[in-house]
Amino acid sequence: MVQVPTLVILLCCIKHAIMLKPEWQKTHVPAVYPKATVTLENAHFDGKANLKVTSLCGLDCHKRAPLPTYENLREYLSYETLYLNGNRTFTDVDIRGFIAAGLGNEQNHRNGVRTKRQIFGLDARFSISAKNFLFNYPFSTSVKISTGCTGTLVSEKHVLTAAHCIHDGKNYVKGAQRMKVGFFKPKQREKGRTINHINSLLPEKPRFHWIRVKRTYIPKGWIKGLANDIGMDYDYAILELKRPHKKPFMKIGVTPPRGKLPGGRIHFSGFDNDRPGDLVYRFCLVKDETYDLLYQHCDAQPGASGSGVYIRMWNRQIRKWERKVIGIFSGHQWVDKNGVQQDYNVAVRITPLKYAQICFWIKGNYVDCRDG
Repeated sequence: MVQVPTLVILLCCIKHAIMLKPEWQKTHVPAVYPKATVTLENAHFDGKANLKVTSLCGLDCHKRAPLPTYENLREYLSYETLYLNGNRTFTDVDIRGFIAAGLGNEQNHRNGVRTKRQIFGLDARFSISAKNFLFNYPFSTSVKISTGCTGTLVSEKHVLTAAHCIHDGKNYVKGAQRMKVGFFKPKQREKGRTINHINSLLPEKPRFHWIRVKRTYIPKGWIKGLANDIGMDYDYAILELKRPHKKPFMKIGVTPPRGKLPGGRIHFSGFDNDRPGDLVYRFCLVKDETYDLLYQHCDAQPGASGSGVYIRMWNRQIRKWERKVIGIFSGHQWVDKNGVQQDYNVAVRITPLKYAQICFWIKGNYVDCRDG
């Protein structure tokens, strides 16, 4: 029989453990909304995929660079829309309710080249092949982009991916004109044959069901960002499908500070090129951060670009654990840290401003985009 003092201590420990749950916190989200839209000439589809992003100024240049002004942010968050027929529009935006606190968070880490994705030491990736995982949430939210990248379902008709998967900073990449999104589908049984229990447990070569992309949204921060070295900070895009996919999707959320990530870890799944046909899952600690980027050593290879980086935290309002996409895997980067060159794999953070923009692209209004 448990004595009363012991029981009290036990209950206090349980209460303390519950209080330590990493929880989704309401975030002040500004409004990013269209101000004016103009028509551009039709798109050219001759860009090169797997673009290398090179820093145009050294580390000292970054240290001296002023923080982005309100006008800078308006410019970076203005966006281009590509339609199915090749037409393009450019939308200038306005920002309301933005709080600039935190913009100065270690802005000097940008410096380097995105090259091939890295494996850091022992390869810690997991191939997801069993059907009871592959076709269930959260792995089922990962989709293949026909240009060779990965995306994540974030609504009934929208996919979040990396901007460089469809645009090289100057032009849309080859293949973006007839871009499609691929969904895993189970292997059908052949007529007249029965698959026994043993064979049904064996990994099978995946097959994809493809849906055409109706339109894409890319921030100007990516399209024009290479000239002033902020391109990687805006390496994200939204693809709108021609029809709903009717599958579970993952909500987007504002990236918490590194110190509030559960266990300090992030997770993502993608279609790494060195494991053709496999969905590859990984998780790792976040090593460092800036206002716009997360620096980590998650093992990855080409093809994983555009994967949605997610975490799981406790949602007090609905009283359950909830996963949200809080970043987009971009690629590899060398950075100068404390005078020493180090290499990291990098994910783009979904800041309050980026959340407002991406949410507007998905919802079509900013009223439903106030809670990050």
